[in-house]
Amino acid sequence: MNRPTILDAVRKEIARGRKQYWILLDPDDFSLREAARIAKSAESTGCVNAVLIGGSLLESNVFDNFVKSIRRAVSIPVILFPGDATQLSGHADAVLYLSLISGRNPVNLIGEHVKAAPVIRKLGIEPIATAYMLVESGAVSSVEFMSDTRPLPRAKAAIAAAHALAAQYMGMQLVYLEAGSGAPQPVPCEMIRKVREIIDIPLIVGGGIRDGRTAAAILAAGADIIVTGNMLQKKGGMEAMKEIGKVVQGFGRKS
Repeated sequence: MNRPTILDAVRKEIARGRKQYWILLDPDDFSLREAARIAKSAESTGCVNAVLIGGSLLESNVFDNFVKSIRRAVSIPVILFPGDATQLSGHADAVLYLSLISGRNPVNLIGEHVKAAPVIRKLGIEPIATAYMLVESGAVSSVEFMSDTRPLPRAKAAIAAAHALAAQYMGMQLVYLEAGSGAPQPVPCEMIRKVREIIDIPLIVGGGIRDGRTAAAILAAGADIIVTGNMLQKKGGMEAMKEIGKVVQGFGRKS
């Protein structure tokens, strides 16, 4: 009998009307000790459901040790959010197998995936096929620059919805709408609603979410999972994380 996967658990929670809150830790932004402390504190709140690890540009050469440190610090799922095929570790539970479908750069649509596939199989971590969609946020994001792709226009919700539906038809398991790390503006609620109306698979939204009010609006628009990361580097970041976490938990209970 097959063991339940991370994706199975996520789908089960969503089916029960419960929203999820994931935090993202970039190895370039935190030391091993600091990241482990933040992850442990996040889990202790009871509001954070998983830890994502990854980034667009890794200046440090400690990725595997970074993932190992987080894995030792928490019991919640540790999921890789890789910028390329080098950001893999057997210490993680799963990897978001990201295809940047908002762009047209073949490297990010299939190229890095071919490099990563044999490694993922060898490491034995769970791949979760994820349609990654970069959304215009008012500033050039690291993802936009490093991937050499243009984001989807904020005012064109129908374009985003068509991309998301195409991803579902191609067998993707998750859709991830991303405004970018430290985005001035989050993904528009109208776009989230349009995407939610047209797809049946779980919807993740990240970027520009810094407070409970924004989180509540995004959840109400149809997001199943919200992700924050950049704010944890800033003063008051942990408090903001707790505020957002309470909103997510409360939203789930109301559902």
